[in-house]
Amino acid sequence: MAAQQPVRRNCQFSGSSWGYRWHPHTDYCSKREYEQEYVNRKKYHSINIQLVFDAQYRILDVVAQWPGSVHDSRIWNECGLKADFERGTIPGGCHLIGDSGYPCQPWLLTPILQPRDAAEEAYNRAHKRTRCIVERGIGQLKRRFHVLHGEIRVDPIKTSKIVMVCAALHNLCKEMNLQLPDDEHDEYEDQPLEANPVQPLQLGHLQNGVLVRDHFINLHFRHEQ
Repeated sequence: MAAQQPVRRNCQFSGSSWGYRWHPHTDYCSKREYEQEYVNRKKYHSINIQLVFDAQYRILDVVAQWPGSVHDSRIWNECGLKADFERGTIPGGCHLIGDSGYPCQPWLLTPILQPRDAAEEAYNRAHKRTRCIVERGIGQLKRRFHVLHGEIRVDPIKTSKIVMVCAALHNLCKEMNLQLPDDEHDEYEDQPLEANPVQPLQLGHLQNGVLVRDHFINLHFRHEQ
């Protein structure tokens, strides 16, 4: 799912990729009966997009169909990628990383809210650095396709289709090794990461997820102490 060695060398996470949300502005004129569903917590109209990038900034998965008011956890719980992980169809050794708004699961590593020692602090630092992949990935996507800057003046359904097409073309550009447009630096790449509101912890996969995370820390960070 993600190239193991480049990720570990650059970000200190082995076999990891990052899923994140993005709120592009959209025109809701054709969906006025559902207007409030498209108002996100920042009080503007958007759709909520879930993206997964690998270490080479290729898009591994995109979900672009939910109104801006829908929380990331619901999008994740109902997406096909989560179902693939649960069925075991994703190769072993692959992980996603997510912020504290997501539950810790065996294949979804989240930060430790109250690190207890230097190894857990090192894990959190590496976790944060790896998360920057998606910021830079979205920045690259927006530089290639300027329609994604600012408000997209079409209805939400067409906005979703535009995002999906741009994602596919972005990967094609990566495959063909096409350079990014030589324009001004995208300010989005420098924006600080914004974490989701912390959600109540759930039982089930959570306990196993914590054990897997602890093992991951012992394997990759504890030996450095």
